[in-house]
Amino acid sequence: MLNARNPKVRELLLRANIGLEKESLRVDANGRMARTRHPFPDTEERITRDFCENQTEINTPVCRSAQEAVDEVSRCTEHIRQTLSALPEKEYLWPFSNPPYIEDEDDIPVAIFEGARASKTTYREYLANNYGRYKMAFSGIHFNFSFADELLEEDFKASGEVDFQKYKNQLYLELAEKSAAYGWILTAATAASPLLDGSFFTKGLKDVDLFVGMASVRCGDMGYWNHFAPILNYESIESYAQSIRRYVDDGVIASPTELYYPVRLKPRGLNNLTTLEKEGVDHIELRMFDLNPLVPEGFDVRDALFAHLFLVFMASTPRLPFDSRAQVRAVQNFKNAARYDLQLVKTVFPNDAAYSLLNAGRIIVKQMKNFFDDESDEIKECLDFQEQKFVDQRARYPYVVMEKFSGGFWKKGLQLAKERQAKYNV
Repeated sequence: MLNARNPKVRELLLRANIGLEKESLRVDANGRMARTRHPFPDTEERITRDFCENQTEINTPVCRSAQEAVDEVSRCTEHIRQTLSALPEKEYLWPFSNPPYIEDEDDIPVAIFEGARASKTTYREYLANNYGRYKMAFSGIHFNFSFADELLEEDFKASGEVDFQKYKNQLYLELAEKSAAYGWILTAATAASPLLDGSFFTKGLKDVDLFVGMASVRCGDMGYWNHFAPILNYESIESYAQSIRRYVDDGVIASPTELYYPVRLKPRGLNNLTTLEKEGVDHIELRMFDLNPLVPEGFDVRDALFAHLFLVFMASTPRLPFDSRAQVRAVQNFKNAARYDLQLVKTVFPNDAAYSLLNAGRIIVKQMKNFFDDESDEIKECLDFQEQKFVDQRARYPYVVMEKFSGGFWKKGLQLAKERQAKYNV
């Protein structure tokens, strides 16, 4: 764990590297998912597509703060909107994690990669067959994070360790373990997709709002999960990699990238287990964030900062036992955190203490407020903002989204998409 009590370490505690990935669907002027090819060239460094051809994905450069990363998302989002407005038939960015009206699977065309990258299309076709295209139409945000080199170097000096890469791997392994145990709070704090169009469940059921009791459908039981609860070994980078590899070797998943887990450890460069074992951990990826339709960028900077603070806090707290039973329970905690009414579901901590998820959220935020008590007003205001979501559920995004977009989710979503693009109309 980080030695946050060391004055030199504490001084550098918030130094970090942050990168965001943001997915969004393209829709036409009638609110149908676009059936056109991806309108950005392969030379476009920051904009690609994810599962389907009409799902844009922004990849920001590495940034030094949450604000800088969200600013990059905003810049790229505006570039996409400007480009879509200039098409012969205008298109728009759908503002929600949940898709709009879907006529059939042809509305979700697998992303087309050619030449040396053709295997990416083959892999997506495999996912479509294994999980269904409808599920793959969900969009979200991934938060990539690493501690700044100067922070790690100072903490390494204070740690008494002799091998820097081994020290770094262990720090991130423990961080991933603790994030798997407590990261449900990020799902609860940022869930923002309670409404679905009826066509998601019934073909042809158009412009009918559906509410299935979830605040985030993609993070709940119907969302991005494998058909099993993975058990991972956090004792060493080799045992961690091997615990994932065994699922591939047993044919349970086709590759490590198919492990749909909210927390991942990644190496620099080629993302595979061999590189992770040889080169060590470069950063941690958090995958549980919904698009937030209430802000133009799709990600509130206070939520990005909260994720940063959460990771620093987790890295600075003692490790707790996280055996296979606790890991299975942790998956359920994440799914429970995706529910609409958090008072009705439980969270069980690694020490077996059980609370309503609403109370558990207050406990964690209070601990974070105590830990960051000597930090800036911006940080205190951020934590106050997050705490309020667990004091009064009406402050949570899904409650606001239900109020603003019920009674016409699909049409109101299209209207919002057009309003945010209106300045580019000619």
